[in-house]
Order: sequence, then structure tokens, then C-alpha cells
Amino acid sequence: MASPIKPEPGRGGAPQRDAELRQACNEYLDMLRHARRLSPRTLTNYRRDLEDLQTRAQSHELPLAGITPHHIRTWVAALHGGGMTPRAIAARLSGWRGLFTWLGQHGRLPSNPVQDVRAPRAARPLPKALSVDQAVALASYAPAADTPEASTPAGPLARARGRAIAELLYSSGLRVSELVGLDMRYTRTAEHESAGWVDWDACEVTVLGKGGKRRTVPVGAPALQALRDWLALRPSASPASVASDQAALFLGPRGRRISPQRVWEELRARARAAGLPTAVHPHMLRHSFASHLLQSSGDLRGVQELLGHASIASTQIYTRLDFQHLAKVYDTAHPRAKKPR
Repeated sequence: MASPIKPEPGRGGAPQRDAELRQACNEYLDMLRHARRLSPRTLTNYRRDLEDLQTRAQSHELPLAGITPHHIRTWVAALHGGGMTPRAIAARLSGWRGLFTWLGQHGRLPSNPVQDVRAPRAARPLPKALSVDQAVALASYAPAADTPEASTPAGPLARARGRAIAELLYSSGLRVSELVGLDMRYTRTAEHESAGWVDWDACEVTVLGKGGKRRTVPVGAPALQALRDWLALRPSASPASVASDQAALFLGPRGRRISPQRVWEELRARARAAGLPTAVHPHMLRHSFASHLLQSSGDLRGVQELLGHASIASTQIYTRLDFQHLAKVYDTAHPRAKKPR
């Protein structure tokens, strides 16, 4: 049985208002253990959160029904000011909210004071992007002729596919799901209609992005040449491809449309072979595309359109990357940038 929340020592018998909240918390913990069968560790977390709630209510001499959204917001501010992370505050609020919801369902409270209270928003981590030199090195990497990779039978095919994938991801900022869905050209048959395709004359790709939104983005000359080099070898990769994969731009080792997981694996291997000091994934090339384009153009709206972001807020995070780049340039080059020792 879950350990009950004990009265605060040294109070000489808790007043009725304290006993009511303590009893409600104990009954709720008992329900979580028996009805919801939560693990002992989870129950411990709930008990800690409810003990904190009881302590705060006691410090304000509040009965159970006297706790209001104003009190909850004040306590959240205190938690935040005390250094608790937004994620931990959200977890604590969830524990409190669950108690008051349960009490309301049983007719013991008229409203839930935690219902519309939210934890402070956590800072969004900056996306990881490669430097321009690293991105170019990854896209253009080719093993020396005397390396094991170059001498394997699948070497030329895998190298051409890997280069075309890296070049296209960096050139056009595609998501990996958009890349694997590409066909060599627009195709519409009874069995298959292209979700995305290459327009070779216009030097563009059209993709189906998040929310079913279609967009068209340009493809640079190096990426187009890498795609043509891949297409020259592609027939040897699809001797037994099924009808649904015959239109696919990229085929995996078994002659089927390449999977996102395979793209991840090949890109990581390519980055290691190219000597990059960081683990590379497909979305990192999308971040690099956006960051480098914004550094050069400063056109936030244009980058938003190319990425297919529904909200400009999603694109604005790259301005922070751009500022970091400028700050590094300043620290390196400006004669007055030296920080005092």
C-alpha cells in the first residue's frame, strides 16, 4: 500500500483544513496504486508532488476548497525562481492537476484550480548545423581509389547514391521523408501516383511535406549532376524491383524504394568516412541548408517558404544560429572583441 502523507510534525494536531487536504491526497494515492496500478517509482513521484502541495497550502493556511488558480500560479513562480526546470514544473503541475480532477469527478470540488495553469515554456534548443566547409566536404566526399570502400562490388553504386542523397539534402533542405518519397519524374498510373518528383528541365523538386502541403524547391547544379551520376547506375540496383518501386528516385540495396533508416545509416557512414567530427543525420543537413542560406541572404520569409514551415516562428530559430555565426566572426576578427582577463 502506498505510504500515506503524514501530518507535519510539531504542529500539535493539524487543523481541520490540513486534515482534509491530507486525507484527499492519501485517498488519491491509494486510487493510483490499486485502480491504476502505477509503479512504486511513479507513486513516489506523485507522493512528493502532493506533499509539496500540502506544505504550500499549510503555509498559506488554505483549506482544500480555498486553493485558487492565483495560488497555483504563485507556487509555480516560486518553483521556477528556485531553479526547477520547466519540464519538472510541468510534471509537478500534472500531479496536482490529477488530484483536483479526481476530486471534481467525485463531486468534492466545484472546479480545478490547476486546469488552465501551464508551466513556463522551456527554451527551444538550437538545431545542430554543420559549418559550410563541413557540409561541402560531406556532400563532395569521394574515397581514394585504394580504400576498401572503393574496391567493393557495390562501391560505385553506394557512393553514387550516398553523394546524390547528401547533395540533394543540403541543396534543397528536404526532410528525409520527402527525400525517400521522390520519384524520378512525375508518374500517375492505376497503381501509383507520385508524392514527389524531380523536374529536370526546371531544376526543381516537388515534394509533399507536413500536413499534406506541397511545395517546390530548387536543386543546385552539383546536386543535379550527382543525381544524374546516380541515375546512370540506378538500373543495376533494380533488377527485381516491384512495380510500386520502379518510379522511385532512390533504391536501396535490395532494389526497393530506400527507407528513412537506410538514409540515416548511409549518411552517418559517409560522415565518418569524410572525417567529420560530429554525428550527422539527415535533418542536420536541412538545418545547415537553412542556416547557410539565411547567413547569405537574410531573407527569413524566403527561407520559410523553402523549408515549408507553416509558421515563421519555426524559421526564426535559425536567426539565433546566424547570430552565433556572426558573434564568432566578431570575436575572431574585431580588434576590440578581446574579453578582459
